[in-house]
Amino acid sequence: MRRKDREITGRENIEPILKACKVCRIGMIADGWPYVIPMNYGYEWDDTGLTLYFHSGVKGKKLDALRADPHICFEMDLEDGLTGEGDNACRYSYAFSSVVGYGSMEFAQDSAQKRHGFDVIMRHQTGRGGWTYTEPALSVAEVFWVHADSFEASRKTRKPQE
Repeated sequence: MRRKDREITGRENIEPILKACKVCRIGMIADGWPYVIPMNYGYEWDDTGLTLYFHSGVKGKKLDALRADPHICFEMDLEDGLTGEGDNACRYSYAFSSVVGYGSMEFAQDSAQKRHGFDVIMRHQTGRGGWTYTEPALSVAEVFWVHADSFEASRKTRKPQE
């Protein structure tokens, strides 16, 4: 990270960003070009590290791309508003907090893995558990996850008003 003054370290400082964000952007290569899509997600952070879970239908451009090359970049962010004052455009910016990382996607191989992934996603998105999933519904869904090989978090803060 080039701007060490913006670096966020420690799970206690990074996890609030993960909890607050509901959309994660996934970057991959599709047909030889960069391809970025926003996706709802859920996450687990345990002794093995950070794992992000996603779901989709069973066909489509992103799935074709991920099966061809599972390496991805992910990004999520929280906006904190415009900063700056006066008539000089270069004095303006935007405050934010973000998490950016890398890893390789893995796909659920059975209904149990799909249910687990959906449980993680639904817990994150709704704040509750206790969901049920029918076999017909699971058969038309893909669940996939990335165990983050690396990630970093940063924040650009709002400057106090003078």
